[in-house]
Amino acid sequence: MKDSRKALIAKLHIARQQLAMADADYRSLLARIAPGCTSSTQLDLLQLLQVLAEMQRLGFVPRPGPRHSKRPQPTAGRQALIGKIEALLAEARRPWHYADAMARRMFQIDKVDWLDAQQLHKLVAALMMDARRAGRKTK
Repeated sequence: MKDSRKALIAKLHIARQQLAMADADYRSLLARIAPGCTSSTQLDLLQLLQVLAEMQRLGFVPRPGPRHSKRPQPTAGRQALIGKIEALLAEARRPWHYADAMARRMFQIDKVDWLDAQQLHKLVAALMMDARRAGRKTK
């Protein structure tokens, strides 16, 4: 199944907030769908889906999560720099959109993919300074 149990429980809590449901209303909804259950952690997958469907009927509109940036596709001359950026991001446990945000802040260019070699060198230097500050390895 696409949605895991934890994700469905999180989605229920988001729906509850979006619908501005009082605690008593939320618990009565759970008890109506799954008799004897007063907490989302007591529900099985089918019951979680049923409660989520009921909340959608009541007006909950699920919104897509943030989209993650993908790795740039560099030309041969920029392959090493992109590889270094990728290694520094992995070491820091940061996604590619972090590097895109740095490019936007440093050069007013939205994507790392669009940076020239000089700008890529500066981005690598900034990521290396961040790594040294945090005590991570930079080689």
